[in-house]
Amino acid sequence: MSSQFSLLPHRSVISVAGADRVEFLQGLISNDTRKVAPDQAVWAALLTPQGRFLNDMFVADAGNETFYLETERERAPALARKLKMYTLRSKVTVEDLGATLEVAAVFGDEASTAPGIDGVVSFTDPRLAALGVRVIAPAGQAARLLSARGFSEAPLAAYDALRLPLGVPDGSRDLQVEKALLLENGFDELNGVDWKKGCYMGQELTARTKYRALIKKRLFPVKVEGTLPESGTLVHRNGEEVGEMRSGTGDRALAMLRLDAARGDGTLTAGEARIVPEVPDWMRLPEPAASGG
Repeated sequence: MSSQFSLLPHRSVISVAGADRVEFLQGLISNDTRKVAPDQAVWAALLTPQGRFLNDMFVADAGNETFYLETERERAPALARKLKMYTLRSKVTVEDLGATLEVAAVFGDEASTAPGIDGVVSFTDPRLAALGVRVIAPAGQAARLLSARGFSEAPLAAYDALRLPLGVPDGSRDLQVEKALLLENGFDELNGVDWKKGCYMGQELTARTKYRALIKKRLFPVKVEGTLPESGTLVHRNGEEVGEMRSGTGDRALAMLRLDAARGDGTLTAGEARIVPEVPDWMRLPEPAASGG
C-alpha cells in the first residue's frame, strides 16, 4: 500500500494544560494518563457514571505541560464545557482548539516517517499500528505539510476502507452515546482501558462487565453483499433481530451483533444486503458454550 493521508474533518482538538493535567484526567477517563509521553499517546473514553460511552479521545503530549485531546469535532464544545466543570481547584485549563487545529491520518508503508514534522503533534495510533499515524497540525496546513513529505492525499473513504476491515470504531459513528459499553466495542483489546489505574468515572460497571463475562454482543467488521445499509439498519437472521449496522463504506462496514449470531449458522441480512461477519486478529471472544450431551 502506498503511503497516503486523509484529512479527518470530523475530528477536533481540545487542550488540557497545567501542572495537574495528568491527575485531572486520570480520575475521569478509562486509560492511564501517566503513560502519555512525547512518543506515546493513549486512546481512552469518558463514560457516564453508569459506565456508558460519552466520548472517545486520543490523549497526546503537546509539550509545555499540555495534553491534546483529539476527539469528535461536532461534540468537542460540549466535552470541553464538561471538562471545565470538573476542574474545580485543579491547576488545569481547558480550551477548545477546533478553530486553530486540524487532524489527519497517515497510513501505508511509510507512515512511520510522519512523526518529526516541525510544527505538528503526531503519534502512532495506539489502537493498532496498522492504522498508521495521527497528525495534529495548524488549521489548513496538514495537507501542505504532509504532501511536502511525499504523502499523497486520499479521501476520508480511503481511511475508512482501512479502518473498517480491522473492526475499529470511530467515535459516535459506531458507539451509541450514553448506551454503548466499552468492552462490546473493542476498547479492551485495542488498548483503550487500563485495568490497574484505579477509579475513574464509570469504572465499576466496566470492571464488572469484564470479570463477570457479561458481554453477549460485539462490534464486528462485516462484508456487505448488496447495497450498503445505512447506519442503524437492523440485522436479522431467519427473521430474528440479532444486531444493528454502524458506519460503512463500499462493501465494508461495522455491525453490532449478538455473539451467537456472528459465530452461528444462518444468513445475516440488513435491508436488502447480506452481511458476512469476520473476526479480526486482535479480537478475543469467549469460548462458545458447550452443548449439552
